Amino acid sequence: MAQGSGGGFGRRRLLQGAAAGSAALVLPAAAGAGPAVAAPALVRGGRPRAAWGVQAGDVTGSSGLVWVRSDRPARMVVQTAATEAFRHARTWHGPLLGPGTDFTGVTALHGLPAGEQIHYRVLLADPDDPRRTGEPVAGTFRTAPGDRRDVRFLWSGDLAGQGWGISPEHGGYRIYADMRRLNPDFFLCSGDNIYADNPIPERLTLPDGRTWRNVTTEEKSKVAETLAEFRGAFRYNLLDENLRRFNAQVPTVVQWDDHEVHNNWYPGQLLDDDRYRVKDVDLLAARALRAFGEYFPVRTLRPDAGGRVYRVLRHGPLLDVFVLDMRRYRNANSPDRQTDDPQGILGDEQLRWLQRELARSRAVWKVIAADMPLGLVVPDGPARFEAVAQGDPGAPLGRELQIAELLRFIKHRRITGTLWLTADVHYTSAQHYAPERAAFKDFEPFWEFVSGPLHAGGFPAVALDGTFGPEQPFIKAPDRANVSPAESPQYFGEVAIDGGSGELTVRLRQEGGEILFTKTLQPGRVGQ
Repeated sequence: MAQGSGGGFGRRRLLQGAAAGSAALVLPAAAGAGPAVAAPALVRGGRPRAAWGVQAGDVTGSSGLVWVRSDRPARMVVQTAATEAFRHARTWHGPLLGPGTDFTGVTALHGLPAGEQIHYRVLLADPDDPRRTGEPVAGTFRTAPGDRRDVRFLWSGDLAGQGWGISPEHGGYRIYADMRRLNPDFFLCSGDNIYADNPIPERLTLPDGRTWRNVTTEEKSKVAETLAEFRGAFRYNLLDENLRRFNAQVPTVVQWDDHEVHNNWYPGQLLDDDRYRVKDVDLLAARALRAFGEYFPVRTLRPDAGGRVYRVLRHGPLLDVFVLDMRRYRNANSPDRQTDDPQGILGDEQLRWLQRELARSRAVWKVIAADMPLGLVVPDGPARFEAVAQGDPGAPLGRELQIAELLRFIKHRRITGTLWLTADVHYTSAQHYAPERAAFKDFEPFWEFVSGPLHAGGFPAVALDGTFGPEQPFIKAPDRANVSPAESPQYFGEVAIDGGSGELTVRLRQEGGEILFTKTLQPGRVGQ
């Protein structure tokens, strides 16, 4: 989406780099805008602190990952229990946190009871004296059920985009408080967790003349190029108290998209962007993925950027979530009219993986978590296209060929209960795809739901591509580009599965919790 602009810094000292963590989480007063103070050296005295909060991720019926960041070298220790009293707690000894991972770390928990609330707390111990520990930081999550019971999760994407950062005057990232009140089983973030290419300026002017004031940091004063700057971009969001509280209560399933690196990037690209000294996108992406793996608990990634983002999360007998990576394996953005395209937007290896995992899934519902929409025409300049569709309503071309192959596979293997969830376009909508309306007809009807942004500029709706026969029964989008969070509501989606009937209900919501659109799907029914 549209790019943001650079700017100054906030007045209050916000600890950066290796030292960030202790005093930095007190948000500056909205009126206190001014130059940032240089970061102090690594904290040495006292006990380790986990002031950036905790978060859990990739939770299954028997396992989960717990994340923390320390303000200095520390040994991570996790205790789990059935209640907040932590009687009969189980202790998990985690990694040593140091500068190699920006003092972040993840501890894997195994052998957990299915369908239960797990309370955990993280202690950070002095590596030289394990008896010296900091104040514990607590969190909780529910493991996936082992039987048919109700499941509810939320999804959205696009955080701190177009320069709209944390504004104390506007309540920070308020949408996380709305989502936390719903107490979902987990949250699926569909990408653009940061905007590495959008600096956070000290202030922005709203159309009515009011001033939007941001909390700012040194790393977010420019586009991210170094590993330290990418780390700082992920760390910036954790300055928001709403997000930290949400993380402590709701586990995440996270994927990435373009703004973790650069707008509309693809492998092999050389940037034509005067803001960057580093033009090699592959180098930027490697640094971004390393920071992404350091700041999120993802079971298929290592902190050194090894591994992959795409994976499947099995959430009991009713739900499997297939998390895609439509960024790292794609071909170059182009007019996308080629008649043969084996690489497509997923790459051959990821496509075969998805087909295998869908075929072996026994879940009633199979959610395909895509970081880009299928039938919405997302341009990349005047003659190239960023997503799957390219505006030609005829037979599949370019990246559409790979999606056509996947949809054909789903039909011929009689795989039921698939639906697609995505974000990216900075508005919310529902699309129903059906062969009777399509140029390509060898597939079964399915739904795609779009939500977001979480906290970024809103953008007008884009066109539909008729290749797969989309119909749009609901859409809510601004009528102009980059509408601020102060002017336009932000959006998230909710998926609720009834444990008895197996019915799945999608609700598109806006900030404040208001339901905009509801669709209920029946298990095993084709053509709904």
